[in-house]
Amino acid sequence: MSSQPVTLTPGATRAAPGQYLFDLGSVQKIMGGPDYSTAHGPCVEGDRMIVGLMRMAAGTGAEPHSHPNEQWIYVLEGTFRATIDGKKIDAKPGSVVYIPANKIHAGRATAEADVLFFTVKDASHSLHGIKAT
Repeated sequence: MSSQPVTLTPGATRAAPGQYLFDLGSVQKIMGGPDYSTAHGPCVEGDRMIVGLMRMAAGTGAEPHSHPNEQWIYVLEGTFRATIDGKKIDAKPGSVVYIPANKIHAGRATAEADVLFFTVKDASHSLHGIKAT
């Protein structure tokens, strides 16, 4: 009897034993933060790391939120305008953004273009964060 591997993030793809390659173009897309973000794309979870290739449509983004795991964002296309722990940044292609655990942050694609980013989180928590109140 086979069963689907359990994921921390609903809808994410879980790396199975011996599975070493993932075509992100064919991995199921999920919402990056269903109740606070427009980010969407494929997400793969391993034992200790979670990766995602997320897109935010131009002018849309994520409301303030936090998560107990740290996060890295590598911007591939567009400009990601963010506020992290009160500090404003503009990240362009080739930029790497670091978001420490438990820091409230928000970000959005500028109005000119979608933003595409590769994100990495430790697997102490899911890809999804908690909307700030």
